[in-house]
Amino acid sequence: MSKRKIEIMDTTLRDGEQTSSVSFSASEKLTIAKLLLEELKVDRIEIASARVSEGEFQAVKNITDWASSHNYLDKVEVLSFVDQGVSINWMIEAGAKVQNLLTKGSLNHLIHQLKKTPNQHFIEVSKVIEQAQQQGIETNVYLEDWSNGMRNSKAYVYEFLEFLSTQPIKRIMLPDTLGVLTPKESFDFVKEIKDKYPNLHFDFHAHNDYDLGVANVMAALKAGADGLHLTVNGMGERAGNAPMSSTIAVINDFMPRITIGVNEKMLFTVSKLVENFSGVMIPANKPIIGANVFTQTAGIHADGDNKKNLYFSDLMPERFGRTRQYALGKASGKANIQKNLQQLGLQLNDEDLKKVTQRIIELGDKKQVVTKEDLPYIISDVLDRTYEEKVKVNSYVLTHSKGLKPSTTVSLTIEEETFEANAQGDGQFDAFMNAIRNVFKNRKITLPNLVDYAVRIPPGSRSDALCETIITWKQPEKEFKTRGLDSDQTVSAIKATEKMLNIIIN
Repeated sequence: MSKRKIEIMDTTLRDGEQTSSVSFSASEKLTIAKLLLEELKVDRIEIASARVSEGEFQAVKNITDWASSHNYLDKVEVLSFVDQGVSINWMIEAGAKVQNLLTKGSLNHLIHQLKKTPNQHFIEVSKVIEQAQQQGIETNVYLEDWSNGMRNSKAYVYEFLEFLSTQPIKRIMLPDTLGVLTPKESFDFVKEIKDKYPNLHFDFHAHNDYDLGVANVMAALKAGADGLHLTVNGMGERAGNAPMSSTIAVINDFMPRITIGVNEKMLFTVSKLVENFSGVMIPANKPIIGANVFTQTAGIHADGDNKKNLYFSDLMPERFGRTRQYALGKASGKANIQKNLQQLGLQLNDEDLKKVTQRIIELGDKKQVVTKEDLPYIISDVLDRTYEEKVKVNSYVLTHSKGLKPSTTVSLTIEEETFEANAQGDGQFDAFMNAIRNVFKNRKITLPNLVDYAVRIPPGSRSDALCETIITWKQPEKEFKTRGLDSDQTVSAIKATEKMLNIIIN
C-alpha cells in the first residue's frame, strides 16, 4: 500500500505569535526555528509577517542568515501582502526567499475590506507574484476567509482558483480563518477542490474556535489535502490553531496511508520550550503534552498496568520522550505506591507498605496529589514511629500579629489525661514549645533542648509541597532526631515535636 507524503508547516512564530500577550524576542525566535527544523523536523516554518516592526525584521534576518548557512532557506516562509512590492522589498532586505501572499478567499472580504472587484484583485495579485519571481522569491498564496468563501461565495473561490492555476506559484493555502468549519464541510470543500484541481498543491490551515481543529485536519487529509499548518501547543489568535502534538499523534496512529517526517519524540521538548518563551502555560490535561496525560491516579489502573498492561494504549509516553506516572493521593492504592517505589529503587514489606498507603491517603485528603519526590519523606515519617503513642497534640491556636508577641494555646493528652496551656514566644513555634514546657513542668518532666532545626522540601517541588522538618534534641545523656511531615512548615515542626514527647514519655 503506497503512502502519501504530507508537508507539515509550523506557523508558531507567525500565527502562533498572534496569541494574546505573546511576543517572542529575536533570539527566542531563532532558538525555536532551529528546534523546529533540526529536531522536530517539520517541512517548513512560517516565521513572521513582513513589515511589522524593526524587531521583527531583525528576527527574520537572524533566522535567514542561519538557515542560509545550514541549507534550510527554502523552508523558511514569511507572510506578505498585496502592497505593490513593499513586502517583497522587505523580504529581500531580510534575506527571505519564500512568501506566503495573503489574498482574499471570500467575496465578502474582497468587497467590504478591499472594496475591489475580483478582476482588480487578481491583477494586483499577479503583479506581486511577478515581482517576487523576478527577485527569485517563491510564492505560496493564502486565500483568507476561504471557509466562508466556500459557504457563501463559491463561484468567486473557483474563479480565483482558476486564475491561480495559471500563475507561477507553488502552493495554495486554504485557511479556516475564523475556525467555523465542521469536519464534514472540511472534507467536502477540500475534496471538491482537489477533484477539480488534482495537480495543484493545497495546504489546509485550521483554527480551533469550536475545538474541532484536529477533527477538521483529519477530514481535510482524507479529502486529499497536501499539507497542513500547525502550531506548537495550539497557539494562535482567539482559541488558537490546530495543535502540532495532537495532530501528529492522530496522523501516526489513525491514518496509515499518510506519512510525515515529524519526529514525535521531540514534541514534548519543543512544547515546553515554547511554553517557557511564550509564558502561556500548557493545560495539565492537554493531550500528549499536558502534565497529567500520562498519569494514572486510580489505584485500580495501576493494578491493571501490573497485570498485562490493561490500561495501556498505543499512546505510549515514551513515543514523546515522556514516562508514565502514578499519582499519589487519596485515590491511590498499593499498586500506585509500588510503581513509584520501583522508579525510586525502593522496596517495602507488606506491613510497611500498608502504613505508607494509609498515610498517603490521609495526606491526599489535605493535598490532592503527593509527588514521587515526597515519598521518601513519607516513608521516613511513617517508619520512624517505633514508640507507643502516649502523647497526642489534640489542637492548637497559633497567632502572629504585627506589633504583638506570637502566642499559642495548645491542648494535648498525656496518657489519657488532657491539658491546656498558653504561652508567648519569639515566634509561633517558640510560643508552642513554651506552652508545652508549661504542661510538662507541672508533671516534673524536663524537655530536651532543641539544638538543630532543619526544613526541607523535595527537589523541584512547588510552594504547596510536603515539608519535612527535622529537629535534633539534646538530653544530658544523648542526642536524637525526630521528623515531622506536612504541607505547612509550622505544622510539620509540631508533628516532629509530638514524636519527641512520645519518645521521652516512653
